[in-house]
Amino acid sequence: MKIVSVIGARPQFVKAATISRVIGTRADIREVILHTGQHYDENMSKLFFEELNIPEPDYNLGVGSGSHAVQTGKMLEGIETILLREKPDWTLLFGDTNSTVAGALAATKLHIPVAHVEAGLRSFNRIMPEEINRVVTDRISDLLFAPTETAMTNLRNEGLADVTRFTGDVMYDSVLYYRGIVEQDPATYAMRDLPEEFLLATIHRAENTDHPQQIENILKAIRGLHYPVLLPIHPRTKKIISRFSIPENLHLIEPVGYLMMLSLILKARKVLTDSGGLQKEAYFLGTPCVTLRTETEWVETVHDGWNTITATDSEKIILAVQLPLPKVPQTKAFGNGKAAEIIVGLFT
Repeated sequence: MKIVSVIGARPQFVKAATISRVIGTRADIREVILHTGQHYDENMSKLFFEELNIPEPDYNLGVGSGSHAVQTGKMLEGIETILLREKPDWTLLFGDTNSTVAGALAATKLHIPVAHVEAGLRSFNRIMPEEINRVVTDRISDLLFAPTETAMTNLRNEGLADVTRFTGDVMYDSVLYYRGIVEQDPATYAMRDLPEEFLLATIHRAENTDHPQQIENILKAIRGLHYPVLLPIHPRTKKIISRFSIPENLHLIEPVGYLMMLSLILKARKVLTDSGGLQKEAYFLGTPCVTLRTETEWVETVHDGWNTITATDSEKIILAVQLPLPKVPQTKAFGNGKAAEIIVGLFT
């Protein structure tokens, strides 16, 4: 059996690494990795592949940046060419990026079966491009791997129960595996000169970065916090934020690899983010999260006070940071840490 795995963004590298590790134990499955180049920082991409021990991509389309239409169009053309050449039995897709929806469209039109990891997530916010990508991909996929019971329910409600399987979350597998690596060699993945107590922040979604008032609100909140705030920042976001007055307690740092990010999450008092993946990683690692959005796809993380939804309301952000630390998180909603094995098993 041949599977073409389509990836393009850093969160997909992490999910793909977990699946590839299991596929590598199977002599009856050959995986072809197709990297669209959606995240085109060569150094960061290389670091992720090396850290996570992902096989070098068989193909890299090098698509890079552009509008949603331009980027997705280039991907469609490139993916179609590779699928025609490789003639796989399955196309495997991850998450909710433009790479995901482009892979789904290209494969479906070639009558190649499509499987979607992390299916069934819904924010019910159609302004988010990720939400459109999820809905379209799920609707045209042949096999849907749901990470939670909430995702299962969403897919049942959309009439997709027959092609849906509960697998648990591959990101939970990943965090368990790579946390062990970080804890075995903490010095290698530690950042030097960290404050004794700090908050870790990430801001990247267009719903925040494309709106000056949202950025101003977040910076106002950070200014009112009594902790240093570390913000690993993409060059595009750094350019946007540099237009504003930077709070003295905000420390802009270069993007870091996955293992160092896990180390920072483990050491942070709390996480402030608009990322879906980071909400979960914080939850799995027992670090409370403040989500700088109006909703979350990961409703399970909100239970017991582990994830507080504040949008970019400055007062709500400050209050959420001040909340006491909650009890131990209940991760059973995300499966048993064997999602990748279940997924690979469903192909045979």
